[in-house]
Amino acid sequence: MNTIPGYDINIRSVDDLMTPSQIAAVCPLSDDLEARVQSFRKTVNSILRKEDRRLLAIVGPCSIHDTDAALDYARRLKSLSDELSDRFFFVMRTYFEKPRTTVGWKGLILDPDLDGSYNIDKGLIKARKLLIEITRIGLAVGCEMLDPIIPQYIDELISWASIGARTTESQTHRNLASGLSVPVGFKNSTSGDLTNAVNAIKSAAAPASFIGMNKDGQSAVYRTKGNSMCHLILRGGEKSPNYYEDEVELARKKLQDSGLNDAIIIDCSHGNSRKDFRRQKRVLRSVIDQVVWGDDSIRGFMLESNISEGNQPISDHLAYGVSITDACIGWEETERILTHSAQILRRAEEHGGKEEIL
Repeated sequence: MNTIPGYDINIRSVDDLMTPSQIAAVCPLSDDLEARVQSFRKTVNSILRKEDRRLLAIVGPCSIHDTDAALDYARRLKSLSDELSDRFFFVMRTYFEKPRTTVGWKGLILDPDLDGSYNIDKGLIKARKLLIEITRIGLAVGCEMLDPIIPQYIDELISWASIGARTTESQTHRNLASGLSVPVGFKNSTSGDLTNAVNAIKSAAAPASFIGMNKDGQSAVYRTKGNSMCHLILRGGEKSPNYYEDEVELARKKLQDSGLNDAIIIDCSHGNSRKDFRRQKRVLRSVIDQVVWGDDSIRGFMLESNISEGNQPISDHLAYGVSITDACIGWEETERILTHSAQILRRAEEHGGKEEIL
């Protein structure tokens, strides 16, 4: 390292990182799985465009820390997906990066050993291998995009992406979304305000140029066409939820007035559940109720779900299938509320409207 006074005075070390091409060579994507991902993406696009009447069900752990448990969960979700495929198209949450308000575990990619060692090469390989295995099981996967370099390592495997409430206002992430090949959901601000998210959707739909890293690890200028499949995620705010009918109507109008696709996804967790994982079922119930009554701007929902409910601190003796970040509902609850929701949607269609099933 350069020892000139004043040069990188706060840098402890600089370590080489495997390039996206090198990681892909370790865990390549086969032609048949690549075709499967393309099919998943097409379905997600069709739902957001209202060409497919189903809802997106973006379901899974708050974060992934145990790849064996994640595959166990994926197999369960695939079985449920097959049963409910007439009403929902499932995208498994596979979140590998966690934004922190101050300090804390930053996710599987950055710290796969959960001990602050930051073996990022190992984390990237584990994440990519997991995405390949979940795709092989037959599920689409969705990730939150936080670090602008990481998509180069995994982007060809994902079918949907989100930009979090804390980064929706970031021009870096808006540029990133404009170049991604998948639909991107922008969450409203933590305050509950929608303006930043609507502006982000508008910004990401426009062409952009930005500095990034290519698959061989070289700096490059990316010039994008703009991403027309960006959409709004309502996640609630610090003071109140925003999944109720009036709030959804306001969001729809803001999107329409801006000339944007009025597709909306409701996050059943975070501000909408008032950070109480048990309340996610209430939010989902309202979402299904609004869809039954004919609100076609709601194109899906998000649930934080794991094998077992709740959460736990990081320790040497972690319980299997329990979140180490936000608390999640357990598998039995997940299966129950999603099955019940699908039944309500089926009955509504059979009887021509909610009035007939009350």
